[in-house]
Amino acid sequence: MMEAMTSSAAAHPYIVRASRQTGDYPRPQLVRPHWHELAGEWDFAFDDTDAGEAARWYVEARFERTIQVPFPFESAASGIHDTGFHPVVWYSRRFGATELRAAGLNPSTDAGQRVHLHFGAVDYRARVWIDGRFVGEHEGGQTPFSFDITDVLDLTHRTAPEHTVVVRAADDPLDAAQPRGKQDWRLDPHSIWYHRTSGIWQPVWLEVTGSTSVTVLHWTPDLVAGTVTVRVDLSRRPPAGSRLSYALSFEGEPVLEASHTVSDTSCTSILTLPAQRNGQAAHELYWSPEEPRLLDATVTLSAGGQALDEVHSYLGLRSAGVGQGRFLLNGHPYFVRSVLQQGYWPESHLASPAPSALRREVELIKQLGFTAARVHQKIEDPRFLYWADRLGLLIWGEAPGAFEFSATAMLRTLSEWTAALERDHSHPSIVTWVPVNESWGVPQIARDPAQAAFARSLTELTRALDPSRPVVSNDGWEHVGSDILTVHDYAADGATLLARYHDAAAVARLVAGPGPAGRRLVLPGQAGPGTDPTTEVPGSETPGPPVMLTEFGGISFAGHRTADDDDDAADAAGWGYSTATTTDDFLARLDNLFAAVEASTVLAGFCYTQLTDTLQETNGLVDETRTPKAPLARLRAIIDRKHPGPTSEPPPA
Repeated sequence: MMEAMTSSAAAHPYIVRASRQTGDYPRPQLVRPHWHELAGEWDFAFDDTDAGEAARWYVEARFERTIQVPFPFESAASGIHDTGFHPVVWYSRRFGATELRAAGLNPSTDAGQRVHLHFGAVDYRARVWIDGRFVGEHEGGQTPFSFDITDVLDLTHRTAPEHTVVVRAADDPLDAAQPRGKQDWRLDPHSIWYHRTSGIWQPVWLEVTGSTSVTVLHWTPDLVAGTVTVRVDLSRRPPAGSRLSYALSFEGEPVLEASHTVSDTSCTSILTLPAQRNGQAAHELYWSPEEPRLLDATVTLSAGGQALDEVHSYLGLRSAGVGQGRFLLNGHPYFVRSVLQQGYWPESHLASPAPSALRREVELIKQLGFTAARVHQKIEDPRFLYWADRLGLLIWGEAPGAFEFSATAMLRTLSEWTAALERDHSHPSIVTWVPVNESWGVPQIARDPAQAAFARSLTELTRALDPSRPVVSNDGWEHVGSDILTVHDYAADGATLLARYHDAAAVARLVAGPGPAGRRLVLPGQAGPGTDPTTEVPGSETPGPPVMLTEFGGISFAGHRTADDDDDAADAAGWGYSTATTTDDFLARLDNLFAAVEASTVLAGFCYTQLTDTLQETNGLVDETRTPKAPLARLRAIIDRKHPGPTSEPPPA
């Protein structure tokens, strides 16, 4: 159903500011006031022979070990810290009246309450039981899933009895068809791959709703039309005469109210923003890294004058696109200063050690002078995206890659990537999608038409599901229809970079021949929509897509020394693309590379490799504890040499 609606500025009687939440809630753009996280100690068991399901472990659930959820068993934070191969593991936890009441259950009423069990992510395949009764399964190690468990619970008593949830998680470390990203298939980390993250690694929580509830909420702004398209999905068909109402506000001041009838499980409506709000032009509400303005939203489903469900959300008014060889933010050229973010912590692996660590990560990136982050080979925790939305950081969302080309790998990649697009559609911080990186999962893309067709189909599917953002088909090289021509180049000196990217002619020579990694940058006949990067180069009279250097640098610096320090006391060098020996040498190398990038007349942005040291990779700007390897002010002056600015950000209200 499509309904265009006008707005009124009448004050809404109940406005919760989802844009100012604490950062703990696991689903920050669909918030309800009552929920209960099932974090902490769970019973745990390895099942290396995969005997547990046949032996009905889901009934007995007598596991001898304990684990701290939501941390992968390979990590120290889990309390297990076993990095060996364990392809099947089991979890068990009891919950009862206390947890259910905290999640919103009212035992004094029988008004069709539904209890939902949510999982942020379980790597890689999960099967779930409640009190020995199977409730569902999910495949995909980095995307969320939920089950309505009401019908397997005994809610007939005012004091609910205890229940047991059991989870079987399967994650074969040798399965190259799984989209695994940077998780190593070897026993120990090697080269650029890291310890695995298996099992439950994002929050598990209970939530109680009415019999009909909001399950999906998507916001899509159109700055040209002055509208916001909102999609709402419901858990079931609502009662006759039901209505959906929307109330949007900014900094507590109402912006619009609108409502319409709803009769199906999904509806899409257009909200028209007022041209001015109390004399303030609509464009002054736009979101950007410099002014991360967020609108708060309350969405209410009602029938017969009674609220069936009410959720709180937020959105940002911004557009992301490309044009005239530049990246466009809100219709204007915007130079992207990005850093590669692995989202890995030594104590907890892909899981964040605490929700507060996600906020600190965003703050650190901004403090270093970056305006963007490319989240690498990981579908990042939504709470990280919340802080990027709130504090103002552009994000490139990237799919974790599989390591073989097969029917199984393709189906798994399609499933998980579409789930990620669905989950993260409304985050204003996300401005670019990257379904493939460096031909991972399509290693013969230049010679195999089937692999090229798959990468192209992923790109087109991404555009079809979300036409509001640019798409990079294959970040780094061998592009098949990208909106942005991205290049990975780990030249160790600025002179080489400047020769390759100084102007349009230099980039044309680079595109015409093998790229820096010895691979074609654009496959013949596979140009992006309406352009051909092999003949049209930014800076020419007919500019093609923007050109960005999306991986460069990678300078290894394992120690924190000056030239006067004793070499014998230096830390052993780790892995990187080039190596610095002292702090001064590190800063000089950085300055040399960034100066060359800034001198380019054609580049529309960059992404430096990388933010943090990660295990054997010592090529971070900060170490694995997030401690800068050189004074923060000096790093920021190099990274954002045009606007070095302050070295700290004020805390949000």
